[in-house]
Amino acid sequence: MRRFNKKYLGHDEATDVLTFDFGEMMICPKVAAANAKRFKTSTEYELILYVIHGLLHLAGYDDRKPGDIKRMRAKEKKLLERLL
Repeated sequence: MRRFNKKYLGHDEATDVLTFDFGEMMICPKVAAANAKRFKTSTEYELILYVIHGLLHLAGYDDRKPGDIKRMRAKEKKLLERLL
């Protein structure tokens, strides 16, 4: 995932999810497992969150500016509550 993140976004680090303009999404299970330990959740929870996060990106949501991040997190929370 680090290689793809560097190639497509110029970020030299692993990331949880990448989305592409044609509806494609990549999710990193290793990052999900690490974040599950870090945030005291489950790997499954993290993976569901990443799918939601990626789908929101594909639907036009962005998370570059503080206001956009707040809006996206609120939508993620709402969708997670419906699913879990």
